[in-house]
Amino acid sequence: MSFSTNSTTRRSFLRVGSSVIALPFLESFAKTKTVVPPKRMIFLGGGFGFTKDTFYPKQAGRFAEIGMTEGLSPLARHKDDITMVTNLTNLGASNPHGGSTSYLTGANVAGTPGKRFHNSISCDQVAAEHLGKDTRYASLVLSAKESDGGSNSGHGAGLSLSWDESGNPIPGINKPLDLFHQLFAHAGDSREELDARLKKKQSILDLVRIDGGGMKRSLSKGDREKLDEYFTGVRQVEKGLERQAKWADIPKPNAPFEAPDEGITGEQAIHLMYDMIIVALQTGMTNVVSYRQPVCSLLSGMGIALKAHSLSHYGFSQPRILASRERDKKCSGLFAHFIDRLKEAKDSDGSRLFDNCIVSYGSNLRSGHELKNVPAIITGGGAEKIKHGRNIVLPEEDTPLANYWLTLMQQAGIKSAKFSHSTGILPELLS
Repeated sequence: MSFSTNSTTRRSFLRVGSSVIALPFLESFAKTKTVVPPKRMIFLGGGFGFTKDTFYPKQAGRFAEIGMTEGLSPLARHKDDITMVTNLTNLGASNPHGGSTSYLTGANVAGTPGKRFHNSISCDQVAAEHLGKDTRYASLVLSAKESDGGSNSGHGAGLSLSWDESGNPIPGINKPLDLFHQLFAHAGDSREELDARLKKKQSILDLVRIDGGGMKRSLSKGDREKLDEYFTGVRQVEKGLERQAKWADIPKPNAPFEAPDEGITGEQAIHLMYDMIIVALQTGMTNVVSYRQPVCSLLSGMGIALKAHSLSHYGFSQPRILASRERDKKCSGLFAHFIDRLKEAKDSDGSRLFDNCIVSYGSNLRSGHELKNVPAIITGGGAEKIKHGRNIVLPEEDTPLANYWLTLMQQAGIKSAKFSHSTGILPELLS
């Protein structure tokens, strides 16, 4: 039986998940001390932006006074709990067809002398280094499997939003079923079977591990860089094995619902991913999530035959304009659903999970192929100094998007003074 995505089932699922998994933790600690929930950061992204004339507010001010645009209208019930920031530009992005490659990094991937491609660490992974030390997963990196491989989805060829400290792409979990198996206990999770799997992975590492010290001296600069990337990859795998071994004696929670169907895509996939993100945060499995959302499968599920890239060229066709506007409302409706779930879910101290989260929702492009003034919407009560319910127009055009990421990270308690091409934080966001 597949997992239904109707609202009644989803609410029941979250209640069941809370009672089965979270409450025993609450009861065991409430007698001795007050549990202070950690900060959580969630980074959500889609491709190709939104319809210019009907999605973006025309002026600064409180949404209660300036109203909600057509594209934002499904978020009206949350108008006092969201903030939109205008005039942000990813200064590292130079190719509108480059997808989300540098959305969370800010890197000019083609601008490093001597390298055809070079990215840097994404802000979610900086956050994971600080917020993910004591969780089963330092971060959850989620992506989407598209029929076109992602090339027409505004993301690049099937990549996630996340990049490691060496600027290498981090593979994302593409399917709700795969995330289900990642989060919940299932056959094969006994300590003996886990030990066997860890030992097998370790033996494979032993086979590929080599001493490159002497080899490097005889290699060209390009080959030395490739070898360094290889060793960095090996170290990342070793870190993952160490983390798995550390958590091997701590069982995963049992799933409070049946596994979803293998072939779920589009809107259903987004609903399920959102709901499982809630459980992962509630149960302390992670404090950081990035989710590169599907675009083409969302459109096809809406009955729109165009690929996302084709739809982005909507200016010359009234049917395409209408389809783009419908897409905007669908995306806003799905985001509104996620905010609903965050407000319904209880955290370890009985507060709303929403009150301890910093959520960013946006895109690497504004509309079509425009690199400047990208959309950025924030919600959640985890950033205590951010007063929600307004559209903020920053005084300078092309304010670095990295300033936005730095501001959010500092609000999560991360003591970073700079990120990527940042020039400072956004004081307008904190006033």
